[in-house]
Amino acid sequence: MADPCNVLFLCTGNSARSIIAESILRQDGAGRFRTFSAGSRPAGRVNPLALKVLADCGYPTEGLRSKSWSEFAGDDAPKMHFVFTVCDDAAGEPCPVWPGQPITAHWGIEDPAAVTGSEMERIRAFVTAFKYLQRRIALFTALPIGSLDALALGGKLREIGRIEGATTPRPRVA
Repeated sequence: MADPCNVLFLCTGNSARSIIAESILRQDGAGRFRTFSAGSRPAGRVNPLALKVLADCGYPTEGLRSKSWSEFAGDDAPKMHFVFTVCDDAAGEPCPVWPGQPITAHWGIEDPAAVTGSEMERIRAFVTAFKYLQRRIALFTALPIGSLDALALGGKLREIGRIEGATTPRPRVA
């Protein structure tokens, strides 16, 4: 597999979970991965609590923006090696055909942006999402990517998606 590998994190709104994952892998996989995030129906802005939690945890926030997954589906888009859905809604939607036939997996976690309550409760939800994503990304970056065939690698990535905090994807819509 090419080094660095291109990784795309998908979520419906591309305002919280996929943004957090993009930032974590950008820092923790520095030099080995180029990271991107996108949404099927992008919110058009990054959730301020996602940016706060990333900054508080020492992760980069510059350049993060909410964008459509169509930016990554065209012939001129970077060829993705991996595509991860981090929200159940995006996992249930018909996705574009990604150039390069990347390995895909679902790493769904609860949407911290959907949590209501006090600011502390909302921040706690973002911190929880951050921790779940950070753990999945740590397991991903520890994999011997170059020595596993696509089938074995896909199986490992799906296993990662089932660790603590996992949600269940909704059925795909026609």
